[in-house]
Amino acid sequence: MGLMLEQPTGLASSGGSTGRGLAHFTDEALLSLVATSDDLALAELYDRFGGIAYGLALRVLRDESLAQDAVQEAFLDVWRTADRFLAERAKASTWILTLVHRRAVDLVRREERRRAEPLEGAPEPPAPENVAEEATSRFRRRIVQEALRRLPPEQRQALELGYYGGLTQSQLAEQLGQPLGTVKSRMFAGLTRLRDLLAQAGLEESISS
Repeated sequence: MGLMLEQPTGLASSGGSTGRGLAHFTDEALLSLVATSDDLALAELYDRFGGIAYGLALRVLRDESLAQDAVQEAFLDVWRTADRFLAERAKASTWILTLVHRRAVDLVRREERRRAEPLEGAPEPPAPENVAEEATSRFRRRIVQEALRRLPPEQRQALELGYYGGLTQSQLAEQLGQPLGTVKSRMFAGLTRLRDLLAQAGLEESISS
């Protein structure tokens, strides 16, 4: 995958850790360098997480081009906001992948809005037979997203990166820097609470669909 950022530089051509010996730096140390506008540190982070970031975005978007866009925008966010990263609150990898997931979700919503806008001058298309199903599906997605926002942050993060982002529980435990048992407990508690919220809205089956 060739990811090229307009600013600060093209990650694929920046040389990663070449000549700088950045390979031995921790992820958190690299983010500190990125906060000082060090583009090679950003390239090293992309070398480390570009693949898993693309995989996460692809699971959400199911479109290779859009997934690449999401990763590009997320790493631009890393470049712009690295000074806001707090190591005591999350691992660098978790922080980066959270940005990727947010960008992917933003693109999903952007595409849904774009497809809903009528083309100027275009003839009115016939109503599809499944228009009711599509409307119901969009309504259910909005309900699920609202329910997720009502979960405690640690439960919401575990579900978004794990259950909805496609990471296994072992991968999630590694990314979050938490014991596997803790991750399992958060996901179980989050799913239980999510089912309760969806049941109140009459959409409990959406959690398994």
